[in-house]
Amino acid sequence: MKFYGNMIFLILATLLFRSFCTAQEYYRAEEGTIHFKSDAPLELIEASSDKMRGLINPKDNSFAFVVKINSFQGFNSPLQREHFNENYLESQRYPEASFSGRIIESVDFTQPGKYTIRAKGKLSIHGVEQERIIKSEVVANGDKLEVASSFSVFLEEHNITIPKIVYQKIAEEIQVEIKATLFK
Repeated sequence: MKFYGNMIFLILATLLFRSFCTAQEYYRAEEGTIHFKSDAPLELIEASSDKMRGLINPKDNSFAFVVKINSFQGFNSPLQREHFNENYLESQRYPEASFSGRIIESVDFTQPGKYTIRAKGKLSIHGVEQERIIKSEVVANGDKLEVASSFSVFLEEHNITIPKIVYQKIAEEIQVEIKATLFK
């Protein structure tokens, strides 16, 4: 039942994303970047994707961001990337990670400036949603928004298990950095 709920959520999010992107009052990003780092005692693992998409609706302060799990590149070896996709994030079963919700602060993005905002919403990774508040910096400049954020993801909160044999090679807390430029 949960699988179908997640599938329905993804279909609705995709439809909403497409309809939002046709309206000029929305800010949208076609290729934002997301970088993660696992700094474990025996190994440092880093990977990035420049395939993150997103949108912000300034009228109601809503937002949605999504990235395909199999778009991450980097890692220390091709085998490590394969294990990431097959064993840990199970990208065939859970192809995307997303964060959607509302911006807590009331911000007028038509006014140029740098704003610190808090985004409250559902962070969905590995099929598990967690309510999160994530702090971000937004630079507004006309028809463009530049968004940057850093936060942690705890693997246990998203039912991502680490086998004991590699426990010292994969951190339980993953550092995530996001940068996106959104245009009207």
